[in-house]
Amino acid sequence: MGKALKSSRTRLMATATSSCRMTRGWLRGQSTAPDESSLSSFLSLITQSTPPSSLLLGLLDGLRGMTSEFVTSECVLKSYATGNIQLVNQTNMQQIAQFTAHFSSNVNKVQACNLAAFVPLEERTPMQRAEWIKYLATFTNLEARANIIYDAIKENYNCLTKAAANLTTRFKPIVAWVEYKQGLWGFSREDYKLQFVTDAGGENVDGTISSNSYNVSSPDDMENFYAILCTVDVVIDQTYASEPAEYMLSTFLENLNVDDNATFDFVKNQSLWRYDKRVQNSSAIDWYDGAISQPQLVLADLIEMFFSIGSYTLTFFRNIAKNEGVSFVGPESCNRSTSAPLDPIIVSCS
Repeated sequence: MGKALKSSRTRLMATATSSCRMTRGWLRGQSTAPDESSLSSFLSLITQSTPPSSLLLGLLDGLRGMTSEFVTSECVLKSYATGNIQLVNQTNMQQIAQFTAHFSSNVNKVQACNLAAFVPLEERTPMQRAEWIKYLATFTNLEARANIIYDAIKENYNCLTKAAANLTTRFKPIVAWVEYKQGLWGFSREDYKLQFVTDAGGENVDGTISSNSYNVSSPDDMENFYAILCTVDVVIDQTYASEPAEYMLSTFLENLNVDDNATFDFVKNQSLWRYDKRVQNSSAIDWYDGAISQPQLVLADLIEMFFSIGSYTLTFFRNIAKNEGVSFVGPESCNRSTSAPLDPIIVSCS
């Protein structure tokens, strides 16, 4: 695994799992991971992308508890609905201690010794985030399966990147990730998002912009913000919405404090996007689950968004400039055996 991933996972696990034989042996580099049968029941904090990775490894039947209902995996929801998975109070250490392993992204407070830190969100590139499947596999002796999955995803991701590079000879769109919060607009500069844009053949909005906070109550601030937006071809609005289905073009324009006649190119050309297309229970979005474990699908989405090839159906993004709505995810959509591993989706990149 990459150096950044190895150092971050080791540091975080060392803070919480030094007394656990299962993880202590792994940290020493010994072959002491329990066999698959010994993980017949394990608990995962599934708000931070554990379900997709465990589905790719075929571990859903061993998932016995979760600490949140905000999940976007149809088959996890089905197992929960049928009683195979129980909802566990994450503050109840006695209840959590009954499980062999508790995979969690919350490592900043005292936890039971069965904690296994799972923090792909701390990684800086899309493929580093996806590579955490290898770490999860060490607990079940499924490293071979994890390597096959990761290699397939990486190969597809690299193939898509090369295909996107060939498209930039005619056009290289300028892209901005923006967010509105408490009366302030700003640009997102998270490394993995900038990497996605570059790999998809786009160009990130000028990184030398000195200000990243624009107050809607300040005419000067907004004039500067509008001027930057006038240089942008594609906007991805990541503003939080408690009800994603209700967030549409009118919401964006209202937050931006402009009317329906706004002349921004990305509005006129209908290239205004959000990554909340797949939604469960009104507010849980698959961007924080499936998009982490299968970054090749995000990349394919972005390539279609930037170049309008027209032959690919987007997975995670919806176009609010065209008033596209959300797609609700539910247990009824799970049409496969929960005991079978999920294969990654390989996108054509010819």
